[in-house]
Amino acid sequence: MDRLMIIAAAAMLCAACSNSKKSAEPMADSGRTQRTEALLSSLKQMGAEGQYMFGHQDDPVYGHEWVGDADRSDVLSVCGDYPAVMGFDLGHLELGDSCNLDGVPFSRMRQEIIRHFERGGVITLSWHLNNPLSGGTAWVADSLKDIESHTVEAVLAGGEKHELFLTWLDRVATFLNSLQTADGIRVPVIFRPWHEHTGSWFWWGQGNCTTEQYQALWRLTVDRLKEQGVVNALYAYSPNQMTSDTTKEMLMERYPGDDLVDVIGYDQYCYAPTADTIAIANYAVDLDRYIGYICEAAQEHGKVAALTETGYEGLKTADWWTRTLVPVLGRHPVSYVLVWRNAHDKPGHFYAPYPGQESAADFVTFYNDGKTLFLHDLNEVYTKNE
Repeated sequence: MDRLMIIAAAAMLCAACSNSKKSAEPMADSGRTQRTEALLSSLKQMGAEGQYMFGHQDDPVYGHEWVGDADRSDVLSVCGDYPAVMGFDLGHLELGDSCNLDGVPFSRMRQEIIRHFERGGVITLSWHLNNPLSGGTAWVADSLKDIESHTVEAVLAGGEKHELFLTWLDRVATFLNSLQTADGIRVPVIFRPWHEHTGSWFWWGQGNCTTEQYQALWRLTVDRLKEQGVVNALYAYSPNQMTSDTTKEMLMERYPGDDLVDVIGYDQYCYAPTADTIAIANYAVDLDRYIGYICEAAQEHGKVAALTETGYEGLKTADWWTRTLVPVLGRHPVSYVLVWRNAHDKPGHFYAPYPGQESAADFVTFYNDGKTLFLHDLNEVYTKNE
């Protein structure tokens, strides 16, 4: 099937960017906007046809040794195109701060989200929110573990932090509702709360709440956002590898329900302090196994499959993209893959190449691969259908 025909449904996401009127936005039977449902249909189609979008966290707001520049992106500088998917994090929005936990102003984030939508791109949002019980970060501190292991219980109905937590959810709702173009078109987003819960490093993780409490947290979150008028969000559930003998059942044990989830994702990183071919090969073997489980689960539940976080910090081998990542993803029907951020203030903390970086040439080969989708691939569809 022709590459553009495969993603033709993506044109629906942006068709109104040039033709919209300031009237009520069309709604689907699901209670979400038609564009949000069109995004869901596009994601399903991409995975089914063996193509996947490339995504990068915080792509347009900072990169390797730069921060805050307009119209800049390390990915753009390397391959001449933006990622199809851009990820941002809402951590500290709950506190009423003006910037998120990585220093990105929420006003700039909103601007970039709308700009990327108007370009024809896709947005995913994570939320590393602080601990409402201990006052700490999203990550569990050993010194506070006795307190933080009760946080989920405390934010559920009847808990001592329930009312506070509702105000935090309402701030998220206000932000999601503010993602509108000048014509009043609401930007569809993939919202990914309570991620990597199969580990115990976050206060909502495996060792810090029961399965029933975790599922109740999900229901509270989705229900409250809907009550606050959020009609432009898809929801992503994304566990992570637990142990070497993790099963599909273990990854899906805390799945909150088909009525609450649209995307079933998976988070796994390549940990190799040096160009250790054995460690990199082990990552590929594990990823192949576990993303396979995720794709099976997504098919069983009628959901979209995605590799919601991955990457190799520092990209210490020149061919990681084509030799490690592509062969695995080529075997599984994922809709998109998102690599983590390129920190401007931590020289070795980057997951996409920048000009002159060792893997830059290989990334261009990855870009030109027929299975990878970047912004230009989506934008060709939009332009053709204007």
